[in-house]
Amino acid sequence: MSQPSSPAHFRELVASERPLVLPGAHDALSAMLIQQAGFKAYFIGGFPVVGVRYGLPDIGLANLGEISGAVRDILAVNDLPVLVDVDNGYGDVKNVVHAVHTYEKMGVQALFFEDQVSPKRCGHIAGKALLPAEEMERRIRAAASERRDPRTFIIARTDAREVIGMDEALRRGERYARAGADGIFIEAPESVEELAHVGRALAGVPLMANMLEGGRTPILKPGELEDMGFRIVIYGISLLMRSVRTMQDALADLHSGELKLVGSGIGFEEYKRIVGFPRWADLETRYGG
Repeated sequence: MSQPSSPAHFRELVASERPLVLPGAHDALSAMLIQQAGFKAYFIGGFPVVGVRYGLPDIGLANLGEISGAVRDILAVNDLPVLVDVDNGYGDVKNVVHAVHTYEKMGVQALFFEDQVSPKRCGHIAGKALLPAEEMERRIRAAASERRDPRTFIIARTDAREVIGMDEALRRGERYARAGADGIFIEAPESVEELAHVGRALAGVPLMANMLEGGRTPILKPGELEDMGFRIVIYGISLLMRSVRTMQDALADLHSGELKLVGSGIGFEEYKRIVGFPRWADLETRYGG
């Protein structure tokens, strides 16, 4: 019997997809749903993971040990290529390399690092401060040179747009690409015109756009961003924002005692199918006492 083919590597998908769309997974269940929905890859970001797993804001309160534990749980239920947010690498160049190796050993195929100082913040929250460009170049050079798998796709993110301005963000993007980054991520452009400007100015390198609902950047469709020159598009918190609203509505309904929403979710049998109950029941039937 023929074996099922393995998913394409993240690097191959960047080259082939127009664009590569990455929904964000915040836990194992959301990762399972992303794969069942037919996506070819996905994203794990710090903002949703530290919120869901630890009930914390994304302001540098959780580091590699805590976040990598959440990533490991998510990877266990999903065999798609994944892009993982590695914040600023959690230290200097040796910490950056340690983070790269930690995630590569877990099977992560793509990583992105940002040029904020510690404690870092979500890219759409005020109060950020930046590393010198030279320090970020050293970190990118170390990550690219010391990765165990030459196919590991490394994206350099700059938050310079808000802190200094778009011209500096573009200059940093060019410098980080020359330092060895496979892709560039200019965080938080504030208009469609700025997105288009990024696409034109950095046309020679794969670009990533972050469609963060409620953030500073306009939310566009994947095809619109591809036309502007973006090859990777993340919708990192879309599942999280919708699921939180649904839970709030359900809790309000229960608290009111009216129970108007009972039965409005997925069915019990459907949920069992999503989490693989039939497969485990079959194993129990075939091998159980």
